[in-house]
Amino acid sequence: MSISGDTLRGHTDTIILTQLLRADNYGYEINKKIQQLTHGQYGLKEATLYTAFKRLEQNGLIRSYWGQDGPGARRRYYSITQEGRRRWEENTREWAATRALLDALISIEEE
Repeated sequence: MSISGDTLRGHTDTIILTQLLRADNYGYEINKKIQQLTHGQYGLKEATLYTAFKRLEQNGLIRSYWGQDGPGARRRYYSITQEGRRRWEENTREWAATRALLDALISIEEE
């Protein structure tokens, strides 16, 4: 089954914040994890991902820093802030309420 990207698009920030709750990471690895979790059914375009990082950082929900990975290009890592944790909690509560509402609206079972 394929899920429309439009269905998930409004939840990009929450998806990214969830990954950063697990651990600090950089863009490519975050997107790779999203693809793994969805068995390849969903991934973020690079432009979408980095636009979201910029927005989240400007809003104080994440911070970035340069990692010391050894040889090769330096990577910009992201970590969630306390404000980001609060926003994640709000967003997940909102999603649970939305899901319950949609379940009620599209269910064909009678009470």
